[in-house]
Amino acid sequence: MASSSELAGREPSAKEIRLVIAASSAGTVFEWYDFFIYGTLATLIAQAFFPADNETLSLLLVWAGFAVGFGFRPLGAILFGFLGDRLGRKYTFLVTVTLMGIATAGVGLVPSAESIGLAAPAIVLLFRILQGLALGGEYGGAAIYVAEHAPPEKRGYYTSFIQASVVGGFVLSILVVISCRLLIPAEAFNAWGWRIPFLLSIILLLISLWMRLKLSESPVFQAMKAEGKMSANPFKESFTYPGNHKRIFVALFGVTGILTTIWYTAYFSSLSFLRGPMKLEEGLVEALMLGTGLVSMAFYVWVGKWSDKVGRKLPILLGASMTLVLLFPIYWGLGALANPGLHESAERAPIVVRGADCRYDAFAEVQASECGKLLQDLTSLGVSYQVSGLATGGDYNPQTITIGNESFGYNLLADDTRKASVQGWLEDAGYSFERQSPPLANILGICALLLALGALAAFTYGSVAAVLTEMFPPRIRYSSMSIPYHIGAGYLGGFLPLIAGYIMATTGNAYAGLWYTWVVVAFGLAVAWWGLPNGPPRDFSDDLG
Repeated sequence: MASSSELAGREPSAKEIRLVIAASSAGTVFEWYDFFIYGTLATLIAQAFFPADNETLSLLLVWAGFAVGFGFRPLGAILFGFLGDRLGRKYTFLVTVTLMGIATAGVGLVPSAESIGLAAPAIVLLFRILQGLALGGEYGGAAIYVAEHAPPEKRGYYTSFIQASVVGGFVLSILVVISCRLLIPAEAFNAWGWRIPFLLSIILLLISLWMRLKLSESPVFQAMKAEGKMSANPFKESFTYPGNHKRIFVALFGVTGILTTIWYTAYFSSLSFLRGPMKLEEGLVEALMLGTGLVSMAFYVWVGKWSDKVGRKLPILLGASMTLVLLFPIYWGLGALANPGLHESAERAPIVVRGADCRYDAFAEVQASECGKLLQDLTSLGVSYQVSGLATGGDYNPQTITIGNESFGYNLLADDTRKASVQGWLEDAGYSFERQSPPLANILGICALLLALGALAAFTYGSVAAVLTEMFPPRIRYSSMSIPYHIGAGYLGGFLPLIAGYIMATTGNAYAGLWYTWVVVAFGLAVAWWGLPNGPPRDFSDDLG
């Protein structure tokens, strides 16, 4: 490949661009694999590091750990954004990918909570923090590096491979898990085999470093450095540069807030929904997510290329608007196709709970009331319910659960038999708690709906690297785009599984968590409509910014 000085003075060749895209995208796939493998194996991580009598609490603690990693992404964006604007794009994301690989492999080596107690989750959270710091510097570096090599008329197309690579990391995490399940007996995989996908991160790290070391520095950065136009303090200047307050606000809510909540709803929420409340066979869920994820990667490339013709604003507004209209219907369709028996049972025999102090605290190890304990059992069984006021009059027992036309008293049930008793009542009413394998027609319908979610994510994500690159001046670009991107992705998106899971647990409605996505996207749509520039794509300039 040509030297950096040569690249600074001319447009890279097609061969050089291919290497830039391939190396940047591969590194992004590997780095997001490292981050997503934690979520893909959430249930087994809960058993190993966050055991609790309250199954919902155990899983929420895993998602809290997932959120912790995201919470540190903005700090990583500040740190590595500063280094990227001062030292260069290439060497900064070499550091981030190394940090990510080491931290991910570390999770696979942590002894279980049964062996070392509370030290186990504490160490896991420390590694999640390191992963969050690394990821805070990775995306900005890879996106800017490709964007600054691309000719303006192809910037959306070339950078779309970075967005597709994020899905690639998710797909790779599922592919590795499926492969390990096929090669390792189920009992052994649940006991120790789940650690192998984490340890594989070392191999992926070596491949990524080998590819990225072949790259030269961004020609834009080289030219900027040669002309003495470097920023002395990129972080400070990100908030003092004229017009940047508006740009950062729009990038945070009108771009990142939309894309990140839709993305996690499309991939992680659907994964949890299908294998959790809908009780599909785990292997089938992983196969569905693998296949639809692979196909949906092409959507990102198409959207990025399309945005080079129509501008960056239209795809984002279109994707956000369609999400507001289609999100709930798509999930209702997934529920009806994935577990039609559960859907029919819920309509034929709805569950109504009555009792004193009838509240469920998803973060409590032990519930404060008998009714709360019952709600905990219903939540862990994955069925929807409604809470009604206390019944009064006659000899009617106010501590009741009504399933269709039948009512049962639950206040005298022992803690160790209550869940089994409730499950028996539900099964007598037609509810099934076996893992589901729906017919082929239903599976094809599920695939179509998952692809629809993937398309919604692609509309709002496919051109994001291009639009963020074009929003900010080159001298502070790494910092200025990384900070709002990772605040939005870290908090609005990273906390989505935790917040949505908590809403579902406390309402007893498997679809209630979708309201979080809907509200964030609705607000983001208004901001994007107001703040994103109209018309064809344009390079940054102060009069347009």
